[in-house]
Amino acid sequence: MDIIEIFKAIILGIVEGFTEWLPISSTGHLILVEQFLQFDLSDSFKEMFRVVIQLGAIMAVVVIYWKKIFPFSTKKGQIIKKDTLLLWVKIIFACIPAGVIGILFDDKMDELFYNAQTVSITLILYGILFIIIERWNKGRDCKVDDISDLPYKTAFIIGLFQVLSLIPGTSRSGVTILGAILIGTSRTVATEFTFFLAMPVMFGASLLKILKFGFAFTSLEALVLLTGMIVAFVVSIIAIKFLVGYIKKHDFQAFGWYRIVLGLIVIVYFTLLK
Repeated sequence: MDIIEIFKAIILGIVEGFTEWLPISSTGHLILVEQFLQFDLSDSFKEMFRVVIQLGAIMAVVVIYWKKIFPFSTKKGQIIKKDTLLLWVKIIFACIPAGVIGILFDDKMDELFYNAQTVSITLILYGILFIIIERWNKGRDCKVDDISDLPYKTAFIIGLFQVLSLIPGTSRSGVTILGAILIGTSRTVATEFTFFLAMPVMFGASLLKILKFGFAFTSLEALVLLTGMIVAFVVSIIAIKFLVGYIKKHDFQAFGWYRIVLGLIVIVYFTLLK
């Protein structure tokens, strides 16, 4: 029944909206949820849906940070906001590594790593790294505590860390935040720049998947995709505001422990119970 497929899209939209921005891997969670909640649709649509649903999540960033990312000024005598334009240059510069690798090896990455075993390993590995790096980072002085002061070299290095997120279960936000903290940015700058990095990467990845799938959607496929994106947008607004408030008082160790526990549960389920 069509209503069942819409319900599945709502559930997956909720999962995407919460996990895209928290450093716990949205793709990894979607892969796991799909073990129990499969669309009765084509495999090619499901592959495309996993990625394109992220458009709903990224629109939440656009809405929340519109004033920071919109480069054109409404003030008289000022057409372009220089600081915002420079920020976009840094964002694009940082996105080059993941963009190139993603385009060249998109199909190969899906073939090799789109499975629950990979997700369990990366969940645990980066969970451990979160705990270690956060404990190591305590008491260190930040080199960059304002996003406008972020050097181009630092932005590019953060972009190199983002390449690791092409492996499911890693968490794009998680690995870029870890990388940014390692090279001396504050937790707030790391998180905010991660949000901004998501825009071109996720728009590009979604465009690539849509072009690969084609535009011959059935009415049900279009409705399922639209539903998932809208739900992901609404839930992402909540998740982003939660994370921004959370990092003002806490570090990311709790997310590290969550990843480790979830990774162990996945291993037990797929090795002993399934």
